[in-house]
Amino acid sequence: MTDLNLAYIPLTVICLILARKIFIRLRLSRAKHPSLRGHSKMARRVAKQLKYFEYDESHFYNSDGAPDVVAKKRQVALSLLTQKIQKSTIKTSEFSQSMASSISDVDFTSAHKVPFPYRKLLAKELKVGLVCEESSGVKVKDLDGNWYYDLSGSYGVNVFGYDFYKECMAKGIEKVQALGPVLGAYHPVIKENVDTIKSISNKDEVSFHMSGTEAVMQAVRLARYHTGRSHLVRFCGSYHGWWDGVQVGIGNQRKTDDVYTLADMSENSLNILATRNDIACVLINPMQAFHPNQDAPGDATLIGSTRSSDLNREQYSLWLKQIRDVCTRRNIVLIFDEVFTGFRLAKGGAQEYFSINADMVTYGKTLGGGFPIGAVCGSHQLMKRFKEDAPANISFARGTFNSHPYVMGAMSEFLQRIQTPAIERVYANAELQWVSRVNNMNKRLQDEGLPIYMAHMHSVLSVQYTAPSRYNWMLQFYLRAHGLELSWTGTGRFIMSLAYTDQDFNEVVDKFIAACKQMQADGWWWQGTQLSNKAIKRMMLVDVLKARFPILNSVFSSDSYTHVNNTEQRGQSL
Repeated sequence: MTDLNLAYIPLTVICLILARKIFIRLRLSRAKHPSLRGHSKMARRVAKQLKYFEYDESHFYNSDGAPDVVAKKRQVALSLLTQKIQKSTIKTSEFSQSMASSISDVDFTSAHKVPFPYRKLLAKELKVGLVCEESSGVKVKDLDGNWYYDLSGSYGVNVFGYDFYKECMAKGIEKVQALGPVLGAYHPVIKENVDTIKSISNKDEVSFHMSGTEAVMQAVRLARYHTGRSHLVRFCGSYHGWWDGVQVGIGNQRKTDDVYTLADMSENSLNILATRNDIACVLINPMQAFHPNQDAPGDATLIGSTRSSDLNREQYSLWLKQIRDVCTRRNIVLIFDEVFTGFRLAKGGAQEYFSINADMVTYGKTLGGGFPIGAVCGSHQLMKRFKEDAPANISFARGTFNSHPYVMGAMSEFLQRIQTPAIERVYANAELQWVSRVNNMNKRLQDEGLPIYMAHMHSVLSVQYTAPSRYNWMLQFYLRAHGLELSWTGTGRFIMSLAYTDQDFNEVVDKFIAACKQMQADGWWWQGTQLSNKAIKRMMLVDVLKARFPILNSVFSSDSYTHVNNTEQRGQSL
């Protein structure tokens, strides 16, 4: 064999190695969702290039190309709406504004209620209070004495109504008040809590933490510790808390190289799980069944009317079963993040709802009976934090306020109550009850000719918009003016308490329809013959590019986003 032939051997080996790496990388790329949500690093790079801009008064009211008469109607309507809200919430608004520069959450949530180009002018016109001083059943009261039906659900905590949790907190404190804030040692009430949670979760052990985010952090940490593998798999759009180990795209400034963000409901994703050797765990937020491959819907990103939420329980159950099967074959830890869905979808949470048994489960929010809590449940093997034969090989996790006596007391009351016949009946009837309620609501919306319908997953509702519009985000303020309290994310999620009676819900529907009819009459849902969701996206893209590259202002005229035929629009009925 010649020297030349010998030289070909290492070259061939190198080429084969490179070809294999390229094949593996392409297979991983195919398993990602084609949107920016599925490519976290790319999304972060793009986000950094996005330059802030705002619409002045001349464009704020007609950014969809509406004629002047409609723009003027909107301007008058916003002024009247502002007067109505501010007149009825003087104390609440003043108190909220006094906190804006001192509490960072207030500043952040206030700035992310609407798409950013509308933010500044709207904030000058319309200020919404964030303070309540009393709750009762399914309502909350602000500082001015106004009562609102609560559609925020305290971000998932309020499953059974506020009176339920106030009683859990009060009676829970009675159980442990003799011990007070003693930490380190456990109050005896913890044993009954643990036994009940083990039974509900179908797991061997429990560890307590101070939040759902902490619980997910610990579950992932233990999965990596016991498998010896580096990567976790999360699915496109899923939320697992604010820590950078799972929030790998926009909102995380740290480079994260140990997370795979794969497409939900994808055969290619199953292939990745079946072929890679570096995956420690798969993290599932069962709420994604409501909107696979999409972020939790919020009004800050509501540019057009393309929001899409719809539950196919049977289809998603099959998907979860496929994940369960491949995780079992590959010794990958399957973690259900039930911080939101636990104790809402069923007493046994999403595991019961979808008939899937995960390896580990995390809980939070409502489990504390009104107090902050996070919990991790798993097998003896997965929950162990040290190696018997390696004394320095540990997975350390503690926290000063873990298992706080007051939290354990309220949790005890919560767990006892959800096993009573009354709550068992609530669980048994909830699914069909909310199907019936939402169907009736949608019929009324259709009969009123409103460009809206409601999608839902169990008792979580989401407003879906059926006609192209750049102003759907305005609805949250009309709802507020009609006595409905939303979370800062707006109309994307109405987290309804199971304590809602039919009468309560019908009153919510009455208020909702009244708000929608007023918004429609005020011209925010005006329709031009060429206005489409595609056109709206194009308008927004043009404005984004002009802000990032000012030289393009000479390419796109100042009114380029009003590309629809204004003459034709003026002739339409309003």
